[in-house]
Amino acid sequence: MHVLLPRTLEEALEMKASAPPAVPIAGGTDLMVELNFDRTRPQAIMEISRLPELNVWRRENGTFSLGAGVPYSRIVRDLTEFRPLVEASRTVGSPQIRNRGTVGGNLGTSSPAGDALPVLAAYDAEVVLAKAGGKIRRLPFAQFMTGPKKNALAPDELILGTRWKVVRGPGSFSKIGTRNAMVIALASLCLVLDEDGRSVRVALGSVGPTILRAPDAESFAARAMETAGVWRDPFGPLPTRVIEEFGERVAAAAKPIDDVRGTAAYRRHACAVLAQRALRWALDDRKLTGAR
Repeated sequence: MHVLLPRTLEEALEMKASAPPAVPIAGGTDLMVELNFDRTRPQAIMEISRLPELNVWRRENGTFSLGAGVPYSRIVRDLTEFRPLVEASRTVGSPQIRNRGTVGGNLGTSSPAGDALPVLAAYDAEVVLAKAGGKIRRLPFAQFMTGPKKNALAPDELILGTRWKVVRGPGSFSKIGTRNAMVIALASLCLVLDEDGRSVRVALGSVGPTILRAPDAESFAARAMETAGVWRDPFGPLPTRVIEEFGERVAAAAKPIDDVRGTAAYRRHACAVLAQRALRWALDDRKLTGAR
């Protein structure tokens, strides 16, 4: 196996163009498991964790860009304005894994159980890809994942990072697993309220072949909040029956399977519970902030 050690992004893209089978490695928290169990044996790996271009973030014209190489520990420490992303990052593995693992790694692996991915889906993020010659491609998140551990990344491309429009409103990430820490999610959910757009966004992980949105539940909740006057008045009550039906509609969007970690029926039930909790948390957060 060859090990490629680019010093700049430009050099990395040129190496990838000349050797498309080379597999990028940053934190290695997914790839090294595959290597150690002899499930994969790439012709070459490319060490990209030290590329400065991938280890930055920036705010620009109401959008936020996150480099693919930023580790979860930095997100937890420095990006507190993005609460759902921080909550998802905090659930990833152990402190050692969070110091090495990256959102770019989650994207590259494209597992529906990737903790950061429901957050990107709920943010309506786009994935930024690059190839040699300065060619940049931006894909909506919904078009990036194509199946379990499959994505639209071309053989000669690298993931630069993600970008999303910053919205005003509360949100959260939660997941259910067989224990409290260092666990693969049986089901996960991210909910984001967009105050200005008066919309509700919900994304589900570990309950389908890709990250799933729940458009029927989203539009139902947004309409119910409008009818109840909750968008105008954060202290206005949303009927319990509405929250319960919202959970049922979210669960209906799931496409789970039975496996060694849980049954499809349990996963659907988990989605309903997580959705109801997340909506209640968001409504409570609006009361605390006065929807400012």
